[in-house]
Amino acid sequence: MRERPLGDLRVSAIGLGAMPLSIEGRPDEARALATIHAALDAGVTLLDTADSYHLPGGEPGHNERLVARALATYGGATDRVLVATKGGRGRPAGEDWTVDGDPRHLKAAAEASLKRLGVEAIGLYQLHKPDPAVPFEESVGALRDLLDEGKIRLAGVSNTDADQIRRAHAILGDRLVSVQNRYSPAVGDSEAELRLCAELGLAFLPWSPLGGISRSSLDGPSRLEGGRRFAAFHEIARERGLSPQQVCLAWHLNRSPTVIPIPGASRPQTARDSAGAADLTLSREESARLDRTVERGRALQA
Repeated sequence: MRERPLGDLRVSAIGLGAMPLSIEGRPDEARALATIHAALDAGVTLLDTADSYHLPGGEPGHNERLVARALATYGGATDRVLVATKGGRGRPAGEDWTVDGDPRHLKAAAEASLKRLGVEAIGLYQLHKPDPAVPFEESVGALRDLLDEGKIRLAGVSNTDADQIRRAHAILGDRLVSVQNRYSPAVGDSEAELRLCAELGLAFLPWSPLGGISRSSLDGPSRLEGGRRFAAFHEIARERGLSPQQVCLAWHLNRSPTVIPIPGASRPQTARDSAGAADLTLSREESARLDRTVERGRALQA
């Protein structure tokens, strides 16, 4: 699989978002482990998780423990696999996702993640979301302290705007290596952040990268219009004998050499299909068609 830089490392051009394996609708453990193993078999070396990926009111760290078990039971080499986790959010019973960017909470969360992952240092630790009740510099300062203490090797931020990325970079310097924001054909409000990441040399990790082109987007009257808006992904997929997801992920890779999509998966075949996009090359004409359909599609839903 092709690789892309993430800090001083190189990881697979397509990662795996492990969140669907632990939240509502999650598969049983056997299928969850098989899904991660299938991604590893396909050459994926970036696994994204978080301490808050669990059922509402469930025990924090379900997804982290699952990723740790998958790596421990995998039959091949795992020394080049980078596990990226996040802290700063919660899922209490009966409530929406919460945010806690207090430095004391982040440091305690990182310690707990260390134990669940069973590592000496977390490969990539990310602030899950800025907390409006806590000065952003204080939250990022916790990442700096964790770096200085050797408890995390690399740091990232998630769900941040361009100003926050610059402020985090001013505090962490080269030890800030990534930004994880929502970005897809249907959601383009992180275009400025994507460009800034290219300028600063930061990996841009789109979460929910397949928004707008899922297989079900053409099924049923409630989703028909969305399917029409991004029909070029399906058209090129049919022309090339590929899945729309692969075409979409290849489009992401064309956006910038710093982009590393992290599509979720809950089945081995889905993980394998997404990984296959890493070696897919779109023609100039195909790329232009996709860019046009994305521009039109976003304009229609604006």
